[in-house]
Amino acid sequence: MRSWLFAPGDDPKKLAKAYGSGADIVIVDLEDSVAATAKVAAHRCALAFLQERTQNRSGPRLFVRINALQSGLAEADLDVVMTGAPDGIVLPKSVGGADITALDAKIAVREALHDLTDGSTAIAAIATESAAAMFGLGTYAGASPRLAALTWGGEDLATDIGATSSKDEGGRWTGPFQLARNLCLFGSAAAGLAAIDTVYTDFRDETGLAAECRAAARDGFAGKLAIHPAQVPIINAAFTLSPEALAHATRVIDAFAAAGDAGVVGLDGQMLDRPHLKAAQNLLARAASAKTDSA
Repeated sequence: MRSWLFAPGDDPKKLAKAYGSGADIVIVDLEDSVAATAKVAAHRCALAFLQERTQNRSGPRLFVRINALQSGLAEADLDVVMTGAPDGIVLPKSVGGADITALDAKIAVREALHDLTDGSTAIAAIATESAAAMFGLGTYAGASPRLAALTWGGEDLATDIGATSSKDEGGRWTGPFQLARNLCLFGSAAAGLAAIDTVYTDFRDETGLAAECRAAARDGFAGKLAIHPAQVPIINAAFTLSPEALAHATRVIDAFAAAGDAGVVGLDGQMLDRPHLKAAQNLLARAASAKTDSA
């Protein structure tokens, strides 16, 4: 789940281009990228796109970003797109775990109605789009077995808190948005979910995107949202674990195994304790999960 690429749900050409971009997940967007007057047309377009690819599961996984639960549009979105058996639903403007539990129930009804395997539709939540959502980032654990990932965003949050900008003169996130990013990371870890970094909006700035990806991967994010196909290769490269990193993790695990029940081992002149072992195990688990996702 390295690269999550948004594509407008009412634009067949952009959807097709996104599908062939190499993204791990294509998000068919029914929310922000679709004008209010185009929602019905987006339903038709999105469903046709999903149905055309239902038999071909060798491509990217297909998620649909529906409209927010509080918008009054989510039910109609689900009624349409669940007939196309998407791999997952992206919930915008989530305020906490209760929203995920509610969405789980709505999806379960439609899975049963359309003879889809119970639990087969995953959920990812955009979890920082309001001030209230900041206080819900510790409530996602146990909300639903469908919940796979949390991500964050700054644009709606900026509007909600009255910020004139989310970045400073040097292009760095200002304090409130750094907090949102970090709370998303902590909330994801606490709930055992993948943390996905937000979009980098200047899709022509490959250097800036690469730097932001490196920082996100360093801090523990598993992937990043994208708004343009050109961003996908950069994101995939940044979040693909190197053979060297995997080999080192394997050696750490082997060293602890050879030492029996030791709390500390030596490797390459360094003393390693149990947190190093856990980090190595997590790294290999992440690599195994990535192979499963791409299968």
